[in-house]
This record gives sequence, C-alpha cells and structure tokens, in this order.
Amino acid sequence: MAIKLYNTLTQQKETFQPIEEGKVRMYVCGPTVYNYIHIGNARPAIVFDVVRRYLEYRGYDVHYVSNFTDVDDKLIRAAKELGEEVPDVAERFIGAYHDDTGALGVKKADEHPRVTENMDEIIDFISALIEKSFAYESEGDVYFRTRQFEGYGKLSHQSIDELKLGSRIVVGEKKEDPLDFTLWKAAKEGEISWSSPWGEGRPGWHIECSAMAQKYLGYTIDIHAGGKDLAFPHHENEVAQTEALTGHTFANYWLHNGYININNEKMSKSLGNFVLVHDLIKQHDPEAIRFFMLSVHYRNPINFNHELLESAKAGLVRIKDTVENLHHRLQNSADLGEEVEGWKDKIAGYRNRFVAEMDDDFNTANAISILFELSKEANLYLQEAHSSKEVLDLFIERFVDFGSVLGVSFTEEEALLDKDIDQLIEERNEARKQRDFSRADEIRDELKEQGILLEDTPQGVRWKRV
Repeated sequence: MAIKLYNTLTQQKETFQPIEEGKVRMYVCGPTVYNYIHIGNARPAIVFDVVRRYLEYRGYDVHYVSNFTDVDDKLIRAAKELGEEVPDVAERFIGAYHDDTGALGVKKADEHPRVTENMDEIIDFISALIEKSFAYESEGDVYFRTRQFEGYGKLSHQSIDELKLGSRIVVGEKKEDPLDFTLWKAAKEGEISWSSPWGEGRPGWHIECSAMAQKYLGYTIDIHAGGKDLAFPHHENEVAQTEALTGHTFANYWLHNGYININNEKMSKSLGNFVLVHDLIKQHDPEAIRFFMLSVHYRNPINFNHELLESAKAGLVRIKDTVENLHHRLQNSADLGEEVEGWKDKIAGYRNRFVAEMDDDFNTANAISILFELSKEANLYLQEAHSSKEVLDLFIERFVDFGSVLGVSFTEEEALLDKDIDQLIEERNEARKQRDFSRADEIRDELKEQGILLEDTPQGVRWKRV
C-alpha cells in the first residue's frame, strides 16, 4: 500500500514518492518564541509529529527539522516590555516550548535550528539573490523582486494581479514595487542587530526558513509543513526566494493543518480567546489534549472548548481501561492452541484498516474510530469464559502499536501502592471472606476518597488510580 497525501501545491492527493528511497526530508515551521505557545501552535506540533511517527512506522528514515524564530519584531517588543535582552526572552520560551510540547507527547526534532545561530547562512543566501538580480538593497534594507520570479503565487494559487490589489508600500519602505518583500531590515536605534554587507540589521521572517531548510536538508526537500495561515505569504515567499536562488524545486509536498476555533469563534487577540498550552496542561491531561487534537482530520478546522476536551478524555479513558483489563486477564489465562486462529486473523484485520486510513492523508480521525472498534472487540473477548494468553497479547500489541503512531501510551504502568492502601485492600478482601460486606463497602469508599478505585472481577480485585 502506498501513502497518499494532500499537496497544497497541486490541490490534490498524490502518492508519496521520496527523493531518496527509504528516506524523508521534512521541515516544519516552528514558533516565534516571545511567549508561551497557544493551542493554535500546538496543533501543527502534534499533527506533524504524528506524520513523522507514521512515516517512521512505515519504515522511512525521517530527517525532521523544525526551527525557532528567536529574533523578530515581536521578540524585540516583548524584551522591551519585560526589561530583558532578546536572547534571554527567546531562551526562556524555547525551554517552555519543549516543556509544553513534551507534555503533549511531541518528540523533539532532529534539529531545532535558531535564526541567530544561522546568520552567516542567511546573509550568504541574500547576497546570492542580489548577485542573481532577484534582490536589491535600498538604504540598508534588502527586498526580493517578486515579479521577477515567474512562479510567484503558485502555492497559494493567487495571480500577481490579485496580489497587487492588496499590496501597498508602508511608510519608510523604499521598494521598487509594492509586491516586493523584505529579506533584510536595517537596524533601528537600540535594536539587536548583526553586521552585513548592507549595514547593521537583521533578517526578514521568510528568508530564515529558506536558509535553514537548505542548510539542514538540501536544495529540494520532500515535505514542508505548517499551519494553514503560513501558506501565504510565508511559504509562498519561501518558494520564490529559494527556487530563484537554486533553480530547483524547493519542496515536493506541502502540508498545511486547519485552524482552531474557540467555542466556534476564530482564535484571535482582539477577541481575547487565546488559550495557552502552558495553562491548559495544568487543567487537563496533556494526553487527552493530544487525543482531542487528533480526533479531527488535520486539514479540517477544529472547534475547541472544555466540554469537547472532557469528552475526548472520557473516550481515551475507556480505551485505557480496556487495555488494563487485558493485562489483568493475562495473569489468569491459559494457552488455548488452535482456538485462537480466528481471533488472530480478526486482530490482524484491524492493523490493515488502521494502516489504510493513515495511508489516506494521515486520517487520524478514522484511525481513532478503528481504535475504538478494537477496544469494543477486546471487551467482547474479555466477556468469554476462557481466554488465551496469545490472543490477549495480540490485542495488547495492537493497542501499543496504534498508540506509538498516535503518540498515546497504552503500555501498562506499574503504580505503587503505599503500605496503608495495600493493607486496606487486604482488610477488605478478608471482610468479604467473612461476609462483612458493610466493612468491605466502608473500605471501598475510603479508598475511593484517596483516588483508588476498586473493581471486583472473576479473576480477583483490580484497582486503578482516578
């Protein structure tokens, strides 16, 4: 089976064919680190982490790069408001990004390049564009000659004439054409800056990703990804300046995730409905947040509110309970030989269906539906009087397998009971033997208050923390 993905560039699903067999070069635009990330930033971090995980699951060696923009206007303003230096603000929020996304199960990239650490490459890139007459210097600023690149607009599917209608020259800009965009900004007094052939200054936003993608992944990369809001102008400008310089296709496949709405309204500062991940993970299980994000196909918009998040959590808990029950039954099962063959085929079928959905443009929503079906099937099996260790192991293996792709843990965790709780459970067992059900119920209620939920099963008492 082949992986198909929706390419923004062609506006259709295409069969994925990497540049180099068995290897994938993937670049995902990372955040500007002037504050904690909001859930809009978290969505691409999560969904493209799953894309990476799935490509690895299918046997590809993925070279995954995601940058940090650690100098720009927002950072300069934030540093001024906080009375700190730009590098100090950036360092703090890079750390916060790793903490918050790590809690959400996002693996670190193979490289997390920073703009400030790649200034030489950025300056060299701009200089080469000037040499090829695709860029020009104007009073310390450098601009890209947009009209000179014939393919401009091909990613966002807009014509030059359409773009011209919305373009303008801001006061202080010395452009040849309103459509030209900034590659290098001359430094203002007191701002952080670097020396360049055009004087002190700093890069424009778009040039940074082009230079870093080329440095770490080469002239042409397999997949370039980011939020839908980046398709224009950021990614469009990346395409123009990179292909103008190299003469090669910049990226073969462009993936863009949809927006997040808050209570059916677009998330925006003006509405004051920004939800910071840093705050959200203190209120909700981070794994449930991730599960919620994956419950909708990545290209579709997703509506967020706390009720929907709680619903996602309840669904995840049901599946985890199934896995716990499988582990518990495993301790009291036998090897039933030939009777397992039908179940083995049935469980294998779930993997085939899961792979088929993920092969179809990484459809996590449908993949999660299959996960719920697997859970229902496992629960039916658990109702049988006899169970096979082999079948139970296969069920568990499939849950762990799917979880590794989705970034959700279905492995058994060994929880530790302190001696007092352990003694109470033993006392309850003894009370039940003596038919002192009143005392047994008292102990159950006492444990429940301590967050320990008991469940009486034919195979004995099992417990879990709630």
